[in-house]
Amino acid sequence: MKAFYCDTFVLPLPDGHRFPMQKYRLLREALLDEPGLTLALPEPVDDETLARAHTLNYIQRASRGQLSAQEVRELGFPWSPQLVERSRRSAGATLQAARAALEEGVAVNLAGGTHHAFADRGAGFCLFNDSAIAARALQAEGLVERVLVVDTDVHQGNGTAAIAAGDESLFTFSIHGQHNYPLRKEESDLDLGLPDQTADEDYLTALERGLDEALKRSRPDLVLFVSGADPFEGDRLGRLKLTRPGLRRRDELVLQRCQGLPVAISMAGGYAHDLADTVAIHLQTVKAALAR
Repeated sequence: MKAFYCDTFVLPLPDGHRFPMQKYRLLREALLDEPGLTLALPEPVDDETLARAHTLNYIQRASRGQLSAQEVRELGFPWSPQLVERSRRSAGATLQAARAALEEGVAVNLAGGTHHAFADRGAGFCLFNDSAIAARALQAEGLVERVLVVDTDVHQGNGTAAIAAGDESLFTFSIHGQHNYPLRKEESDLDLGLPDQTADEDYLTALERGLDEALKRSRPDLVLFVSGADPFEGDRLGRLKLTRPGLRRRDELVLQRCQGLPVAISMAGGYAHDLADTVAIHLQTVKAALAR
């Protein structure tokens, strides 16, 4: 199985910034000697590829450092050339993972899941929307017709939903905390908003129901699984109560329900009080894919 990593392009952030960028390096290091796994650096996506999901005006302004102060605040990161380079490579990692999944059945981006990026703006630590970019690129190449995004990050995949609105070939399914960020939700093809404190069994029951409906309605050629470590009970931004074993069962359930379909996985969010918990949750997602 192939895994693509971007940790060599980790951003220089101010001291005390709450986004735990070091999780990517730690995840890759934990996988260095994992049997059956090939680690590879992704290529950055070009403007033409980005423009399948984003407006050209936004791509140019984001790439040149011409975002307004308000846009930078909504993004959550200070702008830098490194941010642009990393975001292009992270989108490239999901695209390359999707290509690998079409050949091998499953592949992983050890970053990605930047589902809050809209066509014309970034938000919530997301500059470019890797899932929408990858889906549209493969569709343009004629490699797939219908793509299903299964988003289990604790925050609704609002940017992906907005980009895919009205596009019957790109089906978005988001299961998330209903009262969590973003305050204003977009309309996915299928949304399951869960109450605060939802724990393992109720979550997995809802996920199983949602997966069955999403797969039936979308009839996909490819599944993009935005995993997320932030439904974890120890997450600072989560508000749900899933345990690490519960999150492992989540990953296994998604992969089981998508048996026979190519699946490309991205890591998405994770902000546990103990960074080791976030890394362990992402690690078990990768291992679940390896065991598929």
